[in-house]
Amino acid sequence: MLLVSHDRDFLDRVVTSTIAAEGNGRWIEYAGGYTDILAQREPAGRRTPPPKASGARQSRPVREIRGQPAARPSRLSFNDRGALEMLPARIAALQTQIAGLNAVLADPDLYARDPGRFRMTSQALAVARDELAAAEEQWLTLEMLRERIDDVERKS
Repeated sequence: MLLVSHDRDFLDRVVTSTIAAEGNGRWIEYAGGYTDILAQREPAGRRTPPPKASGARQSRPVREIRGQPAARPSRLSFNDRGALEMLPARIAALQTQIAGLNAVLADPDLYARDPGRFRMTSQALAVARDELAAAEEQWLTLEMLRERIDDVERKS
């Protein structure tokens, strides 16, 4: 479904991805709503020029994503391996929890009938969304590190 709105709060609460005009004919898809766009965009001074005539998306290098130079890793730590194995199940559980909370909030009479439950469910939903975002970010970081290590090992 395509939704067009200027209500930023509404977009933050409803959308799962946003397509934004970046200038010079560039359109970028961002995960999440308007607030997520602001968090994912590069600072204005660090914006890269638009890609050449190629249709492929350009990704930022690992060092730019983390904000520090990419060190040559030798292997994943025990804790990182454990987290990489555990995170997909954690992400799935959080998605299920969020779906359940959204189902409770979908009741149009909930606020009028039980404002306390509405408030608590809304707060729990916000916490679950934050935890999901953190878990996804951690998984992405560890997966990128694992891939980099695999690439180094294949080249050796």
